[in-house]
Amino acid sequence: MNVGVFLALQPYCTVEDNLKLAKAAGFDAADITDTHAGGSMFGSADLAATVSLDGNPFDTKRLFEKYGIKISTICAHAALLDPSSPARFATDEIMKAIKFAAAIGIRDVITTEFDAHTDWAKKLSFEQSIFIIAEKLYEPCRMASDYGVKICLEPHGPYTDTVEGLKGIMDALGNIDSIGVNLDTGNSWLGGSDPVELAKVFKDKIYHIHWKDLGEEFVAKRGKEFGCGFSTIELGTGLIDIKGVIEVLRDSPLIHNSTLEIAGTPELLRASAAYVKKYWDA
Repeated sequence: MNVGVFLALQPYCTVEDNLKLAKAAGFDAADITDTHAGGSMFGSADLAATVSLDGNPFDTKRLFEKYGIKISTICAHAALLDPSSPARFATDEIMKAIKFAAAIGIRDVITTEFDAHTDWAKKLSFEQSIFIIAEKLYEPCRMASDYGVKICLEPHGPYTDTVEGLKGIMDALGNIDSIGVNLDTGNSWLGGSDPVELAKVFKDKIYHIHWKDLGEEFVAKRGKEFGCGFSTIELGTGLIDIKGVIEVLRDSPLIHNSTLEIAGTPELLRASAAYVKKYWDA
C-alpha cells in the first residue's frame, strides 16, 4: 500500500510547488487535493494548489509524473446536505471528477456531505438527510460504475461520521460496488465514532484511508465537530488507535493507497509514514 501526502503542504502556492515539497520530503504519491469546476481566480494567479475539473486530465498527470509522484485519489468533497445550487460543489462536480479520474487511471474519487450550512438543511430528519445525500449521489454512482471508478465517502459530516449514516447512504444507493468509504481516522474519531469499529464494519467497502492522529485538545470537541482538515502530530502519539485500524485493514486487497493528512515538517511526515508501514507490513 502506498502512503502519500495531502497536496496542501504549503498555502498560497501552486500544485507544482506542492509537488516539489512532496518530492523533497521523500514521497512518491499524493492526492489531487483541491478541485474546482471552470476557472479559479486564485488558481489562475498561482495562489492555490487547485485543479480544474474542466481542464485536461493528462496535463495534470504529466505534471505529477514530472516529479515522479503517483496520483492516488482525486478529492471532490461536496455540500451534499444543502439544497442544490449552481454555487454549491455537488453532483455536477463529482461527475466531472469521475470522468477526470477515469481518463488518467485514478480509481478513487473522494467525497462527503459536510455539515449543513443552511437553516433548511439543519432541520432535516435522519431519513430526509439520507435521502438528500443519496439523491445527489445516484447519478454519480451510476457513472462511476460505467467508468470503473470508486466513489469513496469520507467521514466528514454528521452522517458519514457514523456507522448508521454510512449504512443508510449505501442502502439508499443499493449497495452497489461503486460506492465505498475513504476511512479518515481523525475525522471519524472527532465526530464521535470509533475508527476501529468503522474499519471492522466497512472493511469490504474501504478503498482508501486518510491518516491522522489527534491530541488532548480535541477531546472537548469530540462529537460536536465534523472534520478537522489536518493534524499536527506524529501518528501513534495521540489518542486514536491507528495501530488498531491497521490491524483490521492491512490484509485488505481493496486498499491500494492512503494519504497522510498531517501539517508539519518533512521529518514529521516521514515518521508518520514509517509508522504506518511498520505495522501494515508486519
